[in-house]
Amino acid sequence: MKRVILLFAIVAAISCACNKNVDPEDKSVNIYGNKIIIDATQRGDVLPNIADNVNVWDMGKLYYHPQKNEEADVFEFVRYVQFMQCTGGNTERDLFRRPTDRSVLDDYNFEPLITNCRGVLKMGAKPHLKLGSVPLKLTTNPVTGTFGTNIYPPDDYNQYYTYIKAVIQALVDEFGVEEVRTWRFGCMTEYENFDWFKAKSGLGSDSFEAYCKLYDYTVQALVDVLGPNVFVGAHSMTCTEGGWDEAKFIEHCASGSNYANGGKGTPIKFLASSFYDVCPGTFASGHDLPGSIKVLKDAASKAGLSGVIFGVDEGRILSGLRSGKSSKDLYNRTTGYTWQAAYDARLYKQGIDNGLDYFSTWNFLTGGNISGYPIISYHVARNIAKFEGMYKVKTDVGIEALDDSEVDCLAATDGATVRVMVYNFKNKINYARRFNYGMQIKLPFDAKKVQITRYLVNDDCNFFDDWLADWEELGITTSDFSWSPDDPLLDMTVTLSNSAAIRQYKTKRDKYIECSRLTPVTEEADVVAGVLTLGAEKIEASNVLFLEIKPL
Repeated sequence: MKRVILLFAIVAAISCACNKNVDPEDKSVNIYGNKIIIDATQRGDVLPNIADNVNVWDMGKLYYHPQKNEEADVFEFVRYVQFMQCTGGNTERDLFRRPTDRSVLDDYNFEPLITNCRGVLKMGAKPHLKLGSVPLKLTTNPVTGTFGTNIYPPDDYNQYYTYIKAVIQALVDEFGVEEVRTWRFGCMTEYENFDWFKAKSGLGSDSFEAYCKLYDYTVQALVDVLGPNVFVGAHSMTCTEGGWDEAKFIEHCASGSNYANGGKGTPIKFLASSFYDVCPGTFASGHDLPGSIKVLKDAASKAGLSGVIFGVDEGRILSGLRSGKSSKDLYNRTTGYTWQAAYDARLYKQGIDNGLDYFSTWNFLTGGNISGYPIISYHVARNIAKFEGMYKVKTDVGIEALDDSEVDCLAATDGATVRVMVYNFKNKINYARRFNYGMQIKLPFDAKKVQITRYLVNDDCNFFDDWLADWEELGITTSDFSWSPDDPLLDMTVTLSNSAAIRQYKTKRDKYIECSRLTPVTEEADVVAGVLTLGAEKIEASNVLFLEIKPL
């Protein structure tokens, strides 16, 4: 596969390096005049932990009895676990003992939600609860949509308010009001997506009104239990067009008539979107990530909303290049190729540069977020999370990009440490061009020498190339997978599904665990007149390099 270097750097030169699927760009070009120059004395915005959210499609019993993964603790950097549609929409999600019995509306069963929230807290994170969909028995003639949940509004919004209030009160009774006030809440998923929610008429105008009502009554229930400062928001598609304009909802929250209490506006603390590219090699046909963020920020600004944060509540890549028996979809919405590392680094930098506070991920380990061993995305997320609380610093990337390749850099400091990320990306799995470059960093501290720790995210910390190389020996074929074989979650049967293939995989699983380890390398370097110069750097195709620089 490839290597991705995250570096404050001077980038210059290209050369190809790919141990599979050699790219026609296989040639060497050195442009040593290209540089990355970093001035860590010029500070900008404070950076978030952009990788601090993960999302869960169906909570089930996933967090009933979680144990820390001592080898790869995702919760070292993950702060919030999003449970999608965790209060209703089908018989498994509805928090009732008899979900289809309309003769009784208070036969609550909150234990599944309570137990999963307890598990999240045990892992050191906080729940982010996507309240919805509407339970089956609160809607006459409910219709199940594409995602397996009721897409229609409640018959009686007051009854829905009563239900949501009971949910929140049960959480307070279990965990205490002060604890639950530290959690995050949402109302539905992709609210303008008709596959998730719409009025029975099917009209955009009616669906907009129905969602505003649902949001207002949901927030009122939260406020009545937790108080006015509850952290609640909403998640739209935005990257592609929905059934109605999300800007109308944002305006409603800012100054519209509140359907639940008759007042002006409705509290909202975050605005999130989805963001998906189509597949490796094909970007989204709608808004790119900066464009999606801009839509939400512009709408909030126009409506006069302030004090909100912006996030991506789900995303990355919809489909792989190869299909399993049932689907070409990527179960984890990521690939296992080292190319994914540079893709992630680019996405994180785009988000940070455009004011994004978080980008939620599905899973970072081969078995989810609790069990398994690291996929390549884990190493990028774990290292970008270390930038949290640091000041972004001035970075000039003077690199001649060729043939749609991108070499870029992010750098930050807290005054005592400088961190740098450098990546080499092209939207092509078998991309093979290497860049040689130099780097100069004006340091924010006095030192004659520094210690540099390098975290290079490349094939050497990715098991996936070794797994692919073993297919012939193990007798693995694409028919052994349910969804795309390009997905790295080998410990999930939606990916690797054939029982004989799973047994074969397990014979080499210990090897793959070893191949997934990232081993940092430490060196010392001289500082001259406050400037650190790294003159002979290189970054292979699809590699990401992280640098940690401290005074000695």
